[in-house]
Amino acid sequence: MTMTAPTTTSTATFAAGCFWGVEAAFRQLPGVLEAVAGYTGGTLEQPSYRQVCSGTTGHAEAVELRFDPHIVSYEQLLDAFWQIHDPTQRNRQGPDAGTQYRSAIFVHDGEQDAAARSSLARAQPRFSQPIATEIVKASAFWPAEEYHQRYFEKHGGACHIGNLDAAR
Repeated sequence: MTMTAPTTTSTATFAAGCFWGVEAAFRQLPGVLEAVAGYTGGTLEQPSYRQVCSGTTGHAEAVELRFDPHIVSYEQLLDAFWQIHDPTQRNRQGPDAGTQYRSAIFVHDGEQDAAARSSLARAQPRFSQPIATEIVKASAFWPAEEYHQRYFEKHGGACHIGNLDAAR
């Protein structure tokens, strides 16, 4: 049997704290073809992990997804995003603090922007505090260093990011 690549793929970019757990969580979803840990939303081109951790570049640790919208919708990805982290925390998740750990949805077009804003409004009643997630236009995405890619698969471990069992 010959496998063929999907004819249509889409891109989504999310920041929800440390990218190791975010990447691992989204990889669990059927239809997510690729999840890349990286940096976005800042001013420096090709930033390093050390530079981003300094808090001076404006980047967030983020995950860029390539997905098949015939298998998983952008709305389903948004539902998973709300489930895997605490979007009411400003510039932190669990023990990780700093602007690089902010909660953000980086939208790639007007449809994603509208879907993200609608999803945020539907998600808000589930939380006792206001959602602090930013919804901003996607900018350049810089893949993180290779040792950050598929980190949990390579090294084991876990973090504060929730599982996606209920999102499936």
